[in-house]
Amino acid sequence: MGGESRVSDEVLGTAVPIGVYWLYSGLYCLLHRLDCFRMHSRKEEAAKNSISKATVVRGVLLQQSIQATVSLALFAFAGNKIEDQPVSEDSILAYAMQFLVAMLVMDTWQYFMHRYMHHNQFLYRHIHSQHHRLVVPYSFGALYNHPIEGLLLDTVGGALSFLVSGMSPKASIFFFSFATIKTVDDHCGLWLPGNPLHLLFKNNTAYHDIHHQLYGSKYNFSQPFFVMWDKILGTYMPYTIERRMDGGLEARPKKVD
Repeated sequence: MGGESRVSDEVLGTAVPIGVYWLYSGLYCLLHRLDCFRMHSRKEEAAKNSISKATVVRGVLLQQSIQATVSLALFAFAGNKIEDQPVSEDSILAYAMQFLVAMLVMDTWQYFMHRYMHHNQFLYRHIHSQHHRLVVPYSFGALYNHPIEGLLLDTVGGALSFLVSGMSPKASIFFFSFATIKTVDDHCGLWLPGNPLHLLFKNNTAYHDIHHQLYGSKYNFSQPFFVMWDKILGTYMPYTIERRMDGGLEARPKKVD
C-alpha cells in the first residue's frame, strides 16, 4: 500500500481563509436581495461607488495571491520552530489565549496603520483612497485595497498576529478563517437580525459603514475586532440604526450630550 497523501497545515492555513472569503461573501451576495436589511439602497450603491465589481474582484484576487505567497514563506520560516515547542495548543484555554493575543495584535497594528493612511495626505490619495472608492461597502469588496496597503495593513498585520501569539499553522487555519469572516461581515452592507457577530462585537457592519461615509472618514479606524483604540484615542463615533423613508436601514451618527 502506498503512503497516504496529506495536505499540510501550512497549505490549509493559506488556502482555507481564501475559500472562506469567497464562500461567505457569496452568501451575502444572495442575501443582498433583501432590501429591508440593506444599509444603502441599490440606487445609492450605483451612484456612490466609483469602481466596477469586476475591477473589485480582480483587485481582491491580486491581494490574495500576494497574501498566499507571503503566508507560505512565513510558514516555511517559522512553522517548524513553533511546532518544535512543547505542544499545548490542545488545551482550549491555550487556544483561547493565542486567539486573544492575535486579535489584540492585529487590532493594534491595523488601527495605527489605518489611521496614519487617513492622516497622511500622500498615502491616502495614492493608496488608501482605493478602498474608499466603495462608499457603499459590499461583502466581496472587503479586501479591495491597493496592493501596498494590502501588504502593509493585512498581510503584515496577520504575520505579526501569528508570530506574537505563537499559534501553530493548524491553529492559524481557524484564526485567519474567523478573521476573514469578521472582515467580510463588517463590509457586507446588511444589518441582519440576530447576527451573532453584531451581538458579540461593537466593531460591526454599522460601525464600519460610518467610517466609509464622508462624515466618518476621521473616525472608527479600528478593525476588525474591537473598538478599544478608537475609544482610548477619541476617534470613536457612536451611531444609531434607523429605518430609511424609502425602506431598509441606515447607520447615523449619534449626538453625544
